[in-house]
Amino acid sequence: MSAIITHDRKPHVVVLGGGFGGLYATRALARAPVTVTVVDSKNHHLFQPLLYQVATAALSPGDIAVPIRRILRSQKNATVMLAKALAIDTANKRVTLEVDGQLDYDFLVVATGATHSYFGHDAWHAFAPGLKSIEDALDIRKRVLIAYEHAEREPDPLVQKEWLTFVVVGGGPTGVELAGALAEISRHVLDEDFRRIDPTSARVVLVEAGRRVLPSFTPGSSARAKEQLEKLGAEVLLGARVTDIDARGVTLEGHRIEARTVLWAAGVAASPLARTLGVPLDRAGRVPVLPDLTVPGAPDVFVIGDLAALEQDKMPVPGVAPAAMQEGRHAARNIVRRARGEAALAFRYRDKGSLATIGRVSAVAEFGSIELSGLIAWLAWLFIHVLFLIGFRNRYLVLSEWAWGYVTYERGARLITGANGPPPPALP
Repeated sequence: MSAIITHDRKPHVVVLGGGFGGLYATRALARAPVTVTVVDSKNHHLFQPLLYQVATAALSPGDIAVPIRRILRSQKNATVMLAKALAIDTANKRVTLEVDGQLDYDFLVVATGATHSYFGHDAWHAFAPGLKSIEDALDIRKRVLIAYEHAEREPDPLVQKEWLTFVVVGGGPTGVELAGALAEISRHVLDEDFRRIDPTSARVVLVEAGRRVLPSFTPGSSARAKEQLEKLGAEVLLGARVTDIDARGVTLEGHRIEARTVLWAAGVAASPLARTLGVPLDRAGRVPVLPDLTVPGAPDVFVIGDLAALEQDKMPVPGVAPAAMQEGRHAARNIVRRARGEAALAFRYRDKGSLATIGRVSAVAEFGSIELSGLIAWLAWLFIHVLFLIGFRNRYLVLSEWAWGYVTYERGARLITGANGPPPPALP
């Protein structure tokens, strides 16, 4: 028997995660006869597609993050709870929190996203941080800027070269964007800031195990992205599988790159919360959901975003922000239907296109059969990303920063925060 509410109390909807999926589900329930509790271990909603811009000093964290309470302050049926969910008991319809005990629900939306995956080599995390949070972005920004500082005072030319070598592992959108931004920094931002080194000599290497970058794009778009990266000064190594990472660089199959700064953009794993749902998971730890986005055997639990594994027309629904937004709205619609005693509807993803930026006025975009690259793709990327930023203040700040950076090549967030050392952990 499903949890259709038959008494006077309003159904209680618990939303785990304040990302795109969770936030859009919550907002879609604003006028529904339910009460909503949003649970997140962070107090802010993060616009992840622009996180790499924080990591490369183009934007500040406050430009791409908004407090969840600020977003939902006018939604009277929503309450925000700063807490971490540890487990889900679908039989008793209860969520166990790390500090705050347990939280009962009538309907549950699980949108806790994904984290880094090092394919069984978790020790690499110490030497090659990934990019999923503001903390990650600030760590990367610090490592990159400190690398130039170490190179400036390093007397040994070989060690200096190691500090001026940056390796990005993974040729997906995040890896391409990071590599392009790092190449731009060395050639147009820091080029006159140092006296003993030449920042334009910095080596930026993008390592991809597959045959092309941006494998989710068409071969034509992938080739244009590679061409634009190389035009910016980045090296692209294809078919290069990483076998080891340490404090001094990256080991590939038959090849070694000495580099003091390595960044990871090669894989993601679903939130470990999925393991507490009691259902089989796919190889990435995601939950294979039913067409209505519910968990098999738990019709009152909806899983959306990066945590959900769903096929449509024999193709997986991608783990991107537009898909999470659509799934969030659809889960909310089904919750309202279920509370009324109506059948839930199957989800249908509407692909509105794919975009990836490479650098200043360099990008690739696909909208159905239309493929764009260069300036027009970059303008499309700019418009769409600013459009989806939440809050007028954020849109204004981001546009201002980009306009200033476009004219001057300046990056206003080049701050090294926290302790300046040590750099990435040394070898034993």
